[in-house]
Amino acid sequence: MAVSRTAGSSGAKGAAARKPAVEADALPLELGELSELLGYQFKRAQLRIFEDFIRCVEPLQLTPAQFSVLILLERNPGRNQTEIATALGILRPNFVSMLDGLESRELCTRVRSTQDRRSHIVMLTDKGRAVLARAKRLVATKHEERLNALLGPADRTALLRMLDKLSQF
Repeated sequence: MAVSRTAGSSGAKGAAARKPAVEADALPLELGELSELLGYQFKRAQLRIFEDFIRCVEPLQLTPAQFSVLILLERNPGRNQTEIATALGILRPNFVSMLDGLESRELCTRVRSTQDRRSHIVMLTDKGRAVLARAKRLVATKHEERLNALLGPADRTALLRMLDKLSQF
């Protein structure tokens, strides 16, 4: 048996019944247990901090990871790329790709180790030192200054202590 519908019997009523009273995107999402999970909160904070960092060093086109690599190269001349990658927790394929990019920008150079021919020593170039010096100034006067103002000296010290403890976990 066929069921016939009259015009408007289901069309307008059905659409009205499916439409929520308040637009869903007008309300903030409920985070539930996420708001109590340390890992989730750390990730959210990291994303915000990285966004601010990237805005601060935008003229230099450096990521937080690249900045970290340049600092380690400055502080640890003559070390090989495996040591640098391991210290920063960067996987080898990702690190090689990052070094390719830094090297193409003439910020660092790789040379074969005289001690172990399978290994490469990574060194800052003069251009890399200049870019790093400029990045350090931008980070200190903009990024870190904003974070310090937000936290205050006591909370900053406490947070650094807690993060150090968590990094040992």
